[in-house]
Amino acid sequence: MIGSAVVFPLAERLEGRSLQDKQRLFDAEMALPFAMRRRRSWQRLCATVRFAAAHVPYYRDLFATIAFDPASLERDPKYLQDIPVLTKDIIRSEGERLLRDDHRQFRKFVSKTGGSTGPSAAITYDQDAADWSSAVTRHARACIGAGSMRLELHLAARFQDAFPLKDRLREQIKCLANNRINVTFSSYAADELGRIWREIAAARPYLVHGHPSTLHQLAIHAAATDLPRPAFDIFESSGETLDRKQRRVIQELLKCTVINRYGLAEAGVVAYQTDRARPDMQVFDPLAWPEVLDVDYADELPQVDDGRSGELAITTLRNEMMPLIRYRTGDATTLRETPTGFRLADIFGRVHDVVEIGGVKMPTHHIQDELDRIGGIAEFQIMVGTGRPTLSLVLETDAATELIRRKIEALWGNEIEIAFVAADALKLQGWRSKFRHLVAPAGASP
Repeated sequence: MIGSAVVFPLAERLEGRSLQDKQRLFDAEMALPFAMRRRRSWQRLCATVRFAAAHVPYYRDLFATIAFDPASLERDPKYLQDIPVLTKDIIRSEGERLLRDDHRQFRKFVSKTGGSTGPSAAITYDQDAADWSSAVTRHARACIGAGSMRLELHLAARFQDAFPLKDRLREQIKCLANNRINVTFSSYAADELGRIWREIAAARPYLVHGHPSTLHQLAIHAAATDLPRPAFDIFESSGETLDRKQRRVIQELLKCTVINRYGLAEAGVVAYQTDRARPDMQVFDPLAWPEVLDVDYADELPQVDDGRSGELAITTLRNEMMPLIRYRTGDATTLRETPTGFRLADIFGRVHDVVEIGGVKMPTHHIQDELDRIGGIAEFQIMVGTGRPTLSLVLETDAATELIRRKIEALWGNEIEIAFVAADALKLQGWRSKFRHLVAPAGASP
């Protein structure tokens, strides 16, 4: 009560943010009939395209090259298809040209994509866009009863180096304001899983937020060691694909409700399972406009009545600092348009794995977090099945190779081989040749 009623408004005022006001506005907009909400979202899309044409160098040049008139969208939505899709490669190569002309006048926040569909890219938000993203997350959790008065527990990577005191205090205040606690870990070793469960059981949170692969491992461990359950009410899946087997195992063994969400560094929480009784996700169309692009494997995706399967593309509607128009997410899905809104039936494409280094099992998202802390690394991939795991690193152009090597050796010693490679040396493997952080030689299984 102190955190949500006292600390949060105070922190919001000190930081110059407007999350509560934006959440109220978003709550009201999502309560509108979908037909009205759809018109408003399309109008916002048209305004985004006009803004980009006038103020964003990349789009200004692109539209001039293809002779695209933003006003055509007002006449017929089909003209949206005339705009070439945006990809991570374009974002990486264009850099600041995707920012508005006057971006230096604004406070900026940079979010790095996870890299599951190719090398990572930096996405830039202004304060207003960052506040909208946070407000949407608060709205989503309120839909399932996980409002600001309910305790959240976030599972996060544990780093070997200590954070500065100022950063630790800031994080503690942030957790208090958001009624949240963090539990950190670095592997799926039995003692780590046992400690995680003890901390969850002691806290008795309403909602646990983390990767489904982590909760899947935790569920198996809890059942095998007969740990007392339940310890929380809702698991909110994030960061990677939640498959049906994981959902079933987590729900049955941990005796909780599993809620799926689809979020991206590029936009925030785009879709959310707002109804516990149905597994598909409501698209937050005031935040992003969805469309499905044709793919040659659409018939291999699960088919849903009145749905269209393919690769999900989105146009962001709340970020004038770096508007993304028809951005290819790299994720396959089935999109339906229903009387209550756009809905995503399933998401395929983003997968995290578990790798054993020096006899210790650890998730690749923990390795990713450690490498992000080191810095200078654009992408990584781990090859297993050939003796020691090989860590292939794609570096940023100005990265210090030997410094990075020393920092990695300080983490894992000689238990892993290090190779510095070009981006085109990364392997595509698995379902439909998707990028994965963990790969094996041809004929082997990771």
